[in-house]
Amino acid sequence: MSQRPRGRRPVQEITEPQRRTLKEIRLFTNRRGFPPTMKELADILGISHASAHGQVSQLVRKGYLKREPRKARGIAIVREPEDDIPDLVAVPIVGRVAAGQPILAEENIVGKVLVEGGIARAGRCFALEVTGDSMVDAGIRERDLVVVRQQPVAENGDIVVALLEDEATVKRLYIRGERIELRPENPKHRPIPVGPDDGLRIIGKVVAVRRPGSETQTPGTAWL
Repeated sequence: MSQRPRGRRPVQEITEPQRRTLKEIRLFTNRRGFPPTMKELADILGISHASAHGQVSQLVRKGYLKREPRKARGIAIVREPEDDIPDLVAVPIVGRVAAGQPILAEENIVGKVLVEGGIARAGRCFALEVTGDSMVDAGIRERDLVVVRQQPVAENGDIVVALLEDEATVKRLYIRGERIELRPENPKHRPIPVGPDDGLRIIGKVVAVRRPGSETQTPGTAWL
């Protein structure tokens, strides 16, 4: 007579709420370059902090997430559902942005980075490596790759790549009437006022951030 197995067999299937939680963690991480806190995740999902914590715990148990203890941003995706693997597109890394030159000219491309298809297909994109610490409070650190949607205009509050005095810089665009500034996200740095004769040129809007990875080659830089 065979014995009935003790206990319940672990359930590895992912539920729809868990799938959405995983998706939102992925989107947040792709856009910001770091994972959400539990409070941020709860706000995004429109659920309580306890419910968000429960969703994450289930995803950790099922092997989709890992969690580092005592870290506010200590969750990371380690596995995707087999039927929900994100579509990745290679975006060129640009070595130098200069006035009067095509950004994506072949001689300027020094490597590629993979980004989600939904980001890359929203417009023509390229990537730059940043240097400096003036945007750390926006989650952009030195040597990060910023993925940029190429566009000549931007709105107040957008994080942009701008060409100023023949150098590319990553800053938050501030527009109030006739006043324009390129603002850092670090109190140690001062805003850069832009006058009508400064030749400011918007190259594009930052749509994602990537930490340095093995899939990239030696990239160019945008100062911070």
